[in-house]
Amino acid sequence: MDIPVWLDPHNCQFPDNRLALQEPNGLLAVGGSLDSDTLLRAYRQGIFPWYSDDQPLLWWSPDPRAVLFPDQLRISRSLRKTLNSQRFNVTIDQAFDRVIRACAAPRAEDNNGTWITHAMIAAYNQLHQLGHAHSVEVWQDDQLVGGLYGLALGRVFFGESMFHRQRDASKVGFAHLVEHIIALNFQLIDCQQATSHLESLGATTIPRHHFNELLQRYCDTDDISTNQQTPAP
Repeated sequence: MDIPVWLDPHNCQFPDNRLALQEPNGLLAVGGSLDSDTLLRAYRQGIFPWYSDDQPLLWWSPDPRAVLFPDQLRISRSLRKTLNSQRFNVTIDQAFDRVIRACAAPRAEDNNGTWITHAMIAAYNQLHQLGHAHSVEVWQDDQLVGGLYGLALGRVFFGESMFHRQRDASKVGFAHLVEHIIALNFQLIDCQQATSHLESLGATTIPRHHFNELLQRYCDTDDISTNQQTPAP
């Protein structure tokens, strides 16, 4: 396959993700739509949207795939100290729209702008209303200082983005998420692409074919809500 597949927005059928281009980063398809059914079908097939306002809708399936197995979460000594200090209060699904908009806000380290477009904010808010998309909020003195959001399908959590306004706030949110989903018997967190931030927390990379096998095993179960208050560490 030399070029990505063009999708019909009215009948969006994804190709096998093994047809994704190796460069750049597993681009698979262009077009389609961000309606809830299409998004859920995409994630179950190991595909996710990632584009900016000046681009068409782009769909990706990188190889290798960054993942974190929940029981392999790595908590550094400094992060453990922060967790034990109880400086932050952590909740789940209390401020989804605020979290996704904070993730979409421009960041000093990113000169390319945000990839979380207005259309994506609306689409994931709809998934949240349907019970598939979830947020973790990190608070300090009643101020939202960090968080993350993603999708829970079967026993897989598909992480989308995180942000922080205080040091370690996003890591605290991630650690609480992992603790919470372990209690719900989740087996996998999709991190999409490797970063030093995620690797510091224990993320690793696996071949796409192995990721597909895990999705077939763990996404075929009934979806489990993560809509509960996160227990204290």
